Amino acid sequence: MTHPSKAADFVDWRRGQISREIYVSEDVYRRELETLFTRAWLFVGHESQIPNPGDFFTSRMGEESVILVRDKAGVIHVLLNSCRHRGMKVCRYESGNTSLFTCPYHSWTYTTDGRIRGIPLYKALYEGNLNRDEWSLVEVAKLHNYKGTIWATWDPDAPDFLTYLGDAKIHLDQALDCRDGRPGGSEVIGVHKWVFPANWKFAAENFLGDTYHNPSHRSVDMIGIGPSALEGVKGRRDNELEQAQHVWCSFPAGHGVHSAVQPEGYEFVDQFKNDPEIADYFRYCHEERKRRLGEDARFLPFVGTIFPNTSYHGRQPRSLCSWHPHSANETEGWRFFLVDADAPTKIKDFLRTYYMRYSGPAGMTEQDDMENWLYATKASMGTIARRHNFNYTQSMGASELNPVVNGIEVRGDVSQQVTEHMAVGFYRRWAQYLDQEPWDVLMGKGDERFTPKAAAE
Repeated sequence: MTHPSKAADFVDWRRGQISREIYVSEDVYRRELETLFTRAWLFVGHESQIPNPGDFFTSRMGEESVILVRDKAGVIHVLLNSCRHRGMKVCRYESGNTSLFTCPYHSWTYTTDGRIRGIPLYKALYEGNLNRDEWSLVEVAKLHNYKGTIWATWDPDAPDFLTYLGDAKIHLDQALDCRDGRPGGSEVIGVHKWVFPANWKFAAENFLGDTYHNPSHRSVDMIGIGPSALEGVKGRRDNELEQAQHVWCSFPAGHGVHSAVQPEGYEFVDQFKNDPEIADYFRYCHEERKRRLGEDARFLPFVGTIFPNTSYHGRQPRSLCSWHPHSANETEGWRFFLVDADAPTKIKDFLRTYYMRYSGPAGMTEQDDMENWLYATKASMGTIARRHNFNYTQSMGASELNPVVNGIEVRGDVSQQVTEHMAVGFYRRWAQYLDQEPWDVLMGKGDERFTPKAAAE
């Protein structure tokens, strides 16, 4: 298939149609690596994974291996995991503690802040020819620690992280804050990593707020895999948000979320009926959160994706997900499971068990999702299939009274109606990255309004 010169030609956001090429083409994938993953803010890890000087966690940014490390002064760095001499990884462990990173190829050695420390036979081979200060490990252009989560970008011109996050911040906060309403306070209790044969965007899109796919989980909903895990207690989350008003939001930078607002006077929903001690702990958190936050306590997170490839579950199972690209049709999923750092050990152990049966490669719900992503990728590779676009017109309208988000007009009340406008906004930004638009465009400045006239054109 002949590819258009502009990625925007793959994404007809006004009509709600998107080419299958963006999920299967290796040419498109290479453009993503060069233009998107080199510029956007990406989630790297959590400070709780590197609590002490010298602690490191090997992570990824796009296809790049990077080292999240705390230097001897306690400062956090994100470094490209590649020796400046011949490119060998200077760190081949997933995590640990060290004072130096030594390349196993030629033994160039680097300190935990990335500076070059030792070069074998330096005086005989390099003195006068090599400036040590110019050959440190490559470090990200910008780094931000947000409530313990570490984000980074390779682009020195990128907006600061909080500007990039925009109003999606209040939604992400609900996943990172303590269950009793205190700001921040989460820690990572484990990371699941697995590879699946699907395009990374299918996973990212799924967490933008695609409630329309709930039939995929019908079998899981019929059995009790929720926190209680008791016969007669059905569903994946023991119906914690059954009475809530659901809200679907899209944001200028391409983020999308699905959150919920509980009704006035809502009460604690016991999701922990197999252990009164655990139920009492979460009942205390519920009441304390209401006391601290007042009316704001009614606002609860569900799922979301921070553009481009970081998704979250906000309540149960509480986690951050990174969808690392391997190729156009292969992705490595990482789930960082979160708990309150000061929660009792019994609570953490209980949640760890629940998280594993819900999420990750062996999780019953995640298996449903992966089956969809795998078949959708495979079924879009054929010659005939690639001639036909995907449909993203759900809840798009033409009335002047409709809400407009990211320039996309939405029919009805987006706080009540299932919609795909978050995905359309996501792919609109995706195309602009690939076409190397400037940052003011990528952040939504000057977005045009979706109108009947624009649709007709």
